[in-house]
Amino acid sequence: MAKMRQFMTVHKNLDMDLKVVQSNWQKMAKVESATWVRTYFNEKEGIRYCIWLAQDKDVLIKIFDGFNVSYESILPVEETVPDLWGKGWEKHLLEQNLL
Repeated sequence: MAKMRQFMTVHKNLDMDLKVVQSNWQKMAKVESATWVRTYFNEKEGIRYCIWLAQDKDVLIKIFDGFNVSYESILPVEETVPDLWGKGWEKHLLEQNLL
């Protein structure tokens, strides 16, 4: 099996009913060809950022097409968190006047 890569998908649907979105989430959580990790969303702005693990972008396109879910972009991404930076992160925030 090929290594799974992390992707971020951006969905913009100002007129989308959140109940429809939640119904899709329940279905997509059961998909076997990729793994839906999490979604960040702003209902008022009609935007969702979803993190997926998949072998490639085409797998996600097939999933979204199958559920009739539109998307703005599907990008391979990497992740970091402040804990990984330790005191270096705090120094960075101070230098940027963010702390």
